[in-house]
Amino acid sequence: MPGLSFTLPHWLYWVGLIVFPIVAMVLSRRPQPAQKRYTIPLAYMIAVTGGIIGLHRFYLKSLLGLVFIPIFLFILYANSQTQAARTVVSNYANEIRVAERTLGREEGRVSEAREGLADLRAAFEAAEEGSIGQRSAERRLTRAEDTIEKGEARLEEARAAVEEFTPLRDAEESRRSFWSRSAGYAFYLILALLAIDLALIPGLVRRANRTIPEHEEISEAEKALAALEAEEGPQHDSDYATNWIDRLSLFCGEFVAYWAVIAVFVYYYEVIARYVFGSPTNWAHEAMYLMFGMQYLIAGAYAMLTESHVRVDIFYAPLSKPRKAWVDLLTSVFFFIFAGTLLVTSWIFAMDAIAVPSGNSVLSDWARGQIGFGEMVSGFGLNQWTDPNIRWGEISFNEWEVPLWPMKWVMVMGGLLLVLQGISKLSKDIREIARGN
Repeated sequence: MPGLSFTLPHWLYWVGLIVFPIVAMVLSRRPQPAQKRYTIPLAYMIAVTGGIIGLHRFYLKSLLGLVFIPIFLFILYANSQTQAARTVVSNYANEIRVAERTLGREEGRVSEAREGLADLRAAFEAAEEGSIGQRSAERRLTRAEDTIEKGEARLEEARAAVEEFTPLRDAEESRRSFWSRSAGYAFYLILALLAIDLALIPGLVRRANRTIPEHEEISEAEKALAALEAEEGPQHDSDYATNWIDRLSLFCGEFVAYWAVIAVFVYYYEVIARYVFGSPTNWAHEAMYLMFGMQYLIAGAYAMLTESHVRVDIFYAPLSKPRKAWVDLLTSVFFFIFAGTLLVTSWIFAMDAIAVPSGNSVLSDWARGQIGFGEMVSGFGLNQWTDPNIRWGEISFNEWEVPLWPMKWVMVMGGLLLVLQGISKLSKDIREIARGN
C-alpha cells in the first residue's frame, strides 16, 4: 500500500483560514436558481474529496456508487491485517534481536572461560592443601565453571529462540506483505474506477438533470411551513443589526462559521491518511482544536447579538421589552466585568506570546521593549518572512511547531468584539427604557 506523507505548511494554514471563508461567503450570496439542478463543478469536487467511497455517484443518483464501498471496506480490512501483522513481526524481530545479542555476549564469555579452565584447575591442584591460595583458586575455578554452565544454558535458550521465532517472523512478514499488496491493488482499482468516472461525470450530470421533474410536488407539511413563513415574514440575522457594531459582529460570526466546513475536509483527510494509507498526520488534530478555539472567541459577539447565549428564560421571557431592558442594563455590570477582564488578560497573553525570544524577529524584540516601534517597523524585511529560524514568538511543543501567538491575538479580537457588542446592547437598552413602551 503506498504511503501518504504531507505536513500542512503554517502559511497555508493561515491562508486557508482567511481565504476559504471569503470564497464561501461570495458563493453563498450568488442568486440561487429557481429549480435545483446537478452541476459539473460540484460533482467533480465531491469526486475529488469523497470519490474513494463513491460519493459522486450517490450525488448523481447512481447506485453504481455501491461498487466503491466493498472495495473501500476491503482496503480498511487489509490495512488492519497489515498493521496487526506488522506488530507481530516487530515482536518476533525483537525476540530474535535479544537472542542474537545473548549469543554474541555469552559465546565470548563461555569461550574465554573454557580457555582458562585448565589453568585454573592446575592452580587449584598445585596450591597447598587448606591454604588461602587454594581457597582463592577454588573460588576462581567454581566461578569459571558456573560461567560455562550458565552461559551454555543461555546459549541453548537463545539458539532455541532464534530457531523458533525466525520462521514465525518470516511467516508473519509474508502475511504482512500479502495484505499490504492486496490493499495496494484494491486502492489502484478504486483509482482506476474513479479515473473512468472523472471522464464520465459530464454525461452523468446531464443524465441526472433529465430525471428532475419540471414541477416538483411538495408535501402538505412543506406547504404549511411556507405559508407560515410568508405570514411571519423571513427571519434573517441581518434583522438584528442596527449599527456598525452589529454589522461587524454579524460579519465576523458568519466568517468563522465557515471554518466548520474546513474541519470536515481536514478530518476526512486525517481518516483517509490514517486508515487507508497508514500515515497519520501530526498536525490535523492540533490545527483543528486551535481553529475551534479561535472560532469560539470570535463568535461570542455574534451569539450575543442574536441572543444565542444560554439564559434563564422562565423569568426573562414573560417580561415586557422595557423590563427586559432594565434587567439587561442591571446585569450588564457583570458582563462588562467579564468582557473587560477577557480583553485585558488576552492583551497580556498576546504580548507575552510575541515577547518569547525566537530567532531574530524584530517583532519579538519590540514586544520585549528592546527596540522602539519605529525601529521595529523599519527592521521588517523579506528575511522576517522567509527565514525558518524566525518564528515571531511562542510556538507549539509538538512536531508541527505552529506559531501560537496569532491565536493569542485572536483572543484579543474576540474580547474587543465582545466589549463593542456589549456597548451596542447597552445603548439599545437605554433607548428602549427611554421609549417606555
